[in-house]
Amino acid sequence: MTGFASPAARAAFIAGLPKAELHLHVEGSLEPEMLFALAQRNGVAIPFASVEAVRAAYEFGNLQDFLDIYYQGMAVLRTEADFHDLAAAYLARAEADNVRHVEIFFDPQGHTERGVAFETVIAGITRALDAAAARGLSSRLILCFLRHLSEADAEATLDAALPWRHRIAAVGLDSSELGHPPAKFARVFARARSLGFKLVAHAGEEGPPAYVEEALDILGVDRIDHGNRALEDPALVARLASSGMCLTVCPLSNLKLCVVDDLAAHPLRAMLAQGLMATVNSDDPAYFGGYVNANFVAVADVLDLDRAALLTLARNSFRGAFLAEDERERHLAAIEAYDRATG
Repeated sequence: MTGFASPAARAAFIAGLPKAELHLHVEGSLEPEMLFALAQRNGVAIPFASVEAVRAAYEFGNLQDFLDIYYQGMAVLRTEADFHDLAAAYLARAEADNVRHVEIFFDPQGHTERGVAFETVIAGITRALDAAAARGLSSRLILCFLRHLSEADAEATLDAALPWRHRIAAVGLDSSELGHPPAKFARVFARARSLGFKLVAHAGEEGPPAYVEEALDILGVDRIDHGNRALEDPALVARLASSGMCLTVCPLSNLKLCVVDDLAAHPLRAMLAQGLMATVNSDDPAYFGGYVNANFVAVADVLDLDRAALLTLARNSFRGAFLAEDERERHLAAIEAYDRATG
């Protein structure tokens, strides 16, 4: 059976499917309730009188509007306990979606520039990751540089991260894409590579296919975050497919930020048809309306993705993860067992 008898049957299949999430900004999992509660706990003045007012503010029309409220929300995060509670809440949601492995972005520059110490941020996050690991949810932590800031600022952030290098698997690049090409960060990425970090970068979300090429050729990334606009360049698509480069695709984010006007126009089906290693992720779920299973369900329903496509997406999530080979094989075996049990 390749199709599903109903949307409910498809959703049930997705709910039980073992999966990894590779594109998740922990600050983007700050739900309105937690934002409001942390503001009260820390005595931070916010321009919202209620949780409902915060939720209303989580409406925006493009990437920059989103980033404005995203950075405003960060202001309530002050203590190690705050960062622990934020990460722990996301991890609980991931576990509920049968996510077996997560690779989490964090934005230290968004905190250090407010006077919050790097150690405060990472100590809280890693404490939550360790507790999740004890329950069987593995993780990798990815430090992202904010591309609207300077490369010198990124270099200083990398310096601050070095005492914690044993807890950080990779460095990445996020924030405002247009006008901030990957090449801007060539030196700091080369240094990170020399220090043994994996490399990822947001490219081809709002930026052109040339930004994807720069991420590949100048930064030397191991994974492309988003990558939608790569489909505008057939030669680039062929290159990505032949190299097995993983793309961390975020359907509900793309819809909310108007990267696509309608999920029916989302390129995920085309990516799979052209042999790209696409994955499904939630990006900033508190702001974009859904965690990973909600993203799977929404895009699968609109594009009518069948069982084989969903299994491929789940396999891709582990194939693209920064896992040891024995861990990867264990997760892939779990998908095959699920396929047999539900076929």
